[in-house]
Amino acid sequence: MMADKDWKRGLARSYDGDAARRNSKTLPEWKLKERERFLTRFQEKKCRTLLEIGSGTGMDGVYFKERGLAVTCVDLSPAMVDACKARGLHAQVMDFYALELPDGSFDALYAMNCLLHVPKADFGAVLKELARVLKPGGLFYLGLYGGRESEGLWEGDWCDPPRFFSFHGDREIVGRTGDSFELEGFTTVPQQGEGELHFQSLLLRRALRSG
Repeated sequence: MMADKDWKRGLARSYDGDAARRNSKTLPEWKLKERERFLTRFQEKKCRTLLEIGSGTGMDGVYFKERGLAVTCVDLSPAMVDACKARGLHAQVMDFYALELPDGSFDALYAMNCLLHVPKADFGAVLKELARVLKPGGLFYLGLYGGRESEGLWEGDWCDPPRFFSFHGDREIVGRTGDSFELEGFTTVPQQGEGELHFQSLLLRRALRSG
């Protein structure tokens, strides 16, 4: 793995270059269902403020905003943040390794396919930082591709430079979230054309205990 700042700069460049394509994408039906399902949980728990990390072009952020949530979007890619702002979202360029946000700022946190870029060696520290900005008992939707243990650059990636991906087995991802969050629910969604990977959908709650 390259030096910390180098790989993050590379990831930002990858998504800057892919922003236009992503801005015109149509989300697959299974992603729409995931989003709706977890909006229902957020509403049941009377969540009002939502932080979306790795927000991309803001498709999900707009969905949540239109349904009454006060949404803040952050992304490492300036082009993605510009796309969010063009959709009328409050968005900032920010690194989720060190969020420039106060403790306990949000009722809920949403992360769709962004934490799969975090090396396993850093995963626990990133989760701890995410828990910090959630209110006690706050909800966290974590969605990512996985089902097997591997990490490295994606050979043949259409993005330039190629992106780093880290995939977790089902048992492993549940275990790795346990230090900072309590598990509310875990499901998987089969994927076509993804080899051994499927989609892992976790609803987590910020642990009320300290540590």
